Amino acid sequence: MAEAIAQKEIDQNGLQRQFAVQSVATSPEEEGNHPHPGALKTMRQHGLDASAHRSRPITPADFAWADTIITMDHANVANLQRLAPTPADAAKIKLCLDILPGRQGQAIDDPWYTHKFELTYQELAAAIPAWLQALAH
Repeated sequence: MAEAIAQKEIDQNGLQRQFAVQSVATSPEEEGNHPHPGALKTMRQHGLDASAHRSRPITPADFAWADTIITMDHANVANLQRLAPTPADAAKIKLCLDILPGRQGQAIDDPWYTHKFELTYQELAAAIPAWLQALAH
């Protein structure tokens, strides 16, 4: 969901030369799988299509490629810090909602478990444009 929202923001604001986004997982559990049907439905309701997306785990090459790694929750932060090849790569890891005033340190609950896909969409739709604005400067 985050990748689709970010790509839409990038495209709508002509930021293709400044940003490229990829969505990766912190574990191989769902490797090759589509997003949850609830996520796909919510994205369709907001004009997004992620039906071609397949989950894949993060690799050392992803850490090297990325300038910033934005993650949803504290477990993801811990997993990514453990997987980071270097301290510099670990420093790239950010909690998504930290960019929003009053939301620092808060996680986006995984809708796979909560089934609150619309809430997840709304939180991402608020945070991602703020990240793009902050990272563009």
